[in-house]
Amino acid sequence: MTDPLILSLAFLGGFLPALLWLIFWQLEDRCDPEPKKLIFFCFVGGMIAVPLVLPLQYWAQAHFSGTLMLLIWAAGEEILKFAAAWFIALRGKAVDEPIDAIVYMVTAALGFAAIENTLFLIGPLTGGDTLTSLITGNVRFIGATLLHTLASATIGVAIATSFYKSPFVRRWYLLSGVILAILLHTVFNVLILQQGGSMTFPVFLLVWIGVIAVLLFFERLKRPSRDYC
Repeated sequence: MTDPLILSLAFLGGFLPALLWLIFWQLEDRCDPEPKKLIFFCFVGGMIAVPLVLPLQYWAQAHFSGTLMLLIWAAGEEILKFAAAWFIALRGKAVDEPIDAIVYMVTAALGFAAIENTLFLIGPLTGGDTLTSLITGNVRFIGATLLHTLASATIGVAIATSFYKSPFVRRWYLLSGVILAILLHTVFNVLILQQGGSMTFPVFLLVWIGVIAVLLFFERLKRPSRDYC
């Protein structure tokens, strides 16, 4: 049985980055914030998605390898993160302006990242390798947490872009957003896991650029009156 202290440290190291990013996104939406209850449930929904996707990933690992396995992993994670946000908030009346979709998708992604970060930290901490734990935590803060944010935000951007369009067009935008999120996640996994450490910096840099692009899009979608709130 894992030491409670190790679990506490892993929990802290896993959740702190995700919560910091969540606070950042909430500040971005501070002028017309979403209901705290829905934000909480979207975050928890993202957390629940982790144990739900694990059986699929174990199955994929047992039957496939290489890029196809990583594609299945990414598809499972992105679809379940979207499902969490959809059933909790996106399909309801809480989404009354385009940027709301981005906020809820990012929140679900950060809940997912919090649990995933925690699981990644338990191993090194259990083995007494504090340095590895610190490096793992920093890398996931910089890269993996942002990857989940970027991929899920891509779906949110697709929903936001089609917010005022017909239901038929919105469905196609949504499908395109989900596919793009899966492809982004797969490319990240392939470059990091198959190409070795030499690709870590350029891949993380591209993820950062993607997140900045989402933030710029987010600002552009805000109502003009919000600029001075």
